[in-house]
Amino acid sequence: MNIHEYQAKELLAKAGIAVPAGYPALSVAEAVEAAKKLPGPLYVVKAQIHAGGRGKGKFKELGPDAKGGVRLAKSLEEVEAHAREMLGNTLVTVQTGEAGKQVNRLYITDGVDIAREYYLSLLVDRASGRVAFVVSTEGGMDIEAVAHETPEKITTFTIDPAQGFMPHHGRAVAYALKLKGDLNKQAQSLARQLYEAFIANDCSMLEINPLVETADGKLTVLDAKMSFDSNALYRHPEIEALRDETEEDPAEIEASKYDLAYIKLDGNIGCMVNGAGLAMATMDIIKLNGAFPANFLDVGGGATTEKVTAAFKIILKDPAVEGILVNIFGGIMKCDVIANGIVQAAKEVNLQVPLVVRLEGTNVEQGKAILANSGLAIVPADNLGDAAQKIVAEVRKKAA
Repeated sequence: MNIHEYQAKELLAKAGIAVPAGYPALSVAEAVEAAKKLPGPLYVVKAQIHAGGRGKGKFKELGPDAKGGVRLAKSLEEVEAHAREMLGNTLVTVQTGEAGKQVNRLYITDGVDIAREYYLSLLVDRASGRVAFVVSTEGGMDIEAVAHETPEKITTFTIDPAQGFMPHHGRAVAYALKLKGDLNKQAQSLARQLYEAFIANDCSMLEINPLVETADGKLTVLDAKMSFDSNALYRHPEIEALRDETEEDPAEIEASKYDLAYIKLDGNIGCMVNGAGLAMATMDIIKLNGAFPANFLDVGGGATTEKVTAAFKIILKDPAVEGILVNIFGGIMKCDVIANGIVQAAKEVNLQVPLVVRLEGTNVEQGKAILANSGLAIVPADNLGDAAQKIVAEVRKKAA
């Protein structure tokens, strides 16, 4: 789960980490009132969407010469003008894709006199099972270019969560940032605070970009991004309450209600599979046969007929779907349950696209019989390769 910048900063401030004063706003009037609470005379108006690259982003409705999603304002009138341009318009960044995201809220913060910008993030390193620190002296909007063009300017090290944060980890961060004196001590302290906040909140990622050195020699978090392990949210109802569903795909929200793992993709072949590994293999073999998957959808190992029906309906809500491949290996999952769900869903939605089904495992013969006797135009497949070839051929035949 992701949260907005202003929410991340509120969590960091509670952990004792220095952030500029700021207030969220849902309207132009609220944006002006937020600015009035700040000392000024420099304000920053920030679009709040779940994507990076806001500063270099462009608003679809405002033309190529308009400013991006992070703007400086030197008066309340400028705050109002920026807020009026941003709210309700679509911001396109390198992370949103061409569709962009509509800006529904803003964050008005106090301006900061910046002497230097740095980059600092923590994330779960799944390869080692540790927490990774990623540190660079080259913070700011071009950090992606730094990673590609001068990777030697980025330092990465990991911390064993069983051992926890040790003093030498703080020194490693300060050394990577090339800080000395009091700034060195500040960096060590900040690194510990960030690590403790990361662990305490069950984060999967915590990114500070930029971390800035102010003109008066203080390290301050100027921008922050946080995401959380969804499996641990039951331990953090206060964090779960920060969820902004307007930033999420409606189909993914619907899928979460049925405990389905669903991610929309850009292809035209809908996939329903049980097991993440099998789902990945299914998507790969669809692409191998010259088509592209429209989604990742894992119904899990113990799906009911209701759950399978919901999964089928979610796939079909995507207008890009021109065919569906169901690939089930029944272990805990029973093939007859899957078959009943497919038949029920197909009848409810009046299925109009080709459907290929490959079943194997527990109660497979019963499942195949249910499909064969359904009266629906379901194409059976003997194995995964056969299934992929058949769904691609069916979609092409219909399009011809």
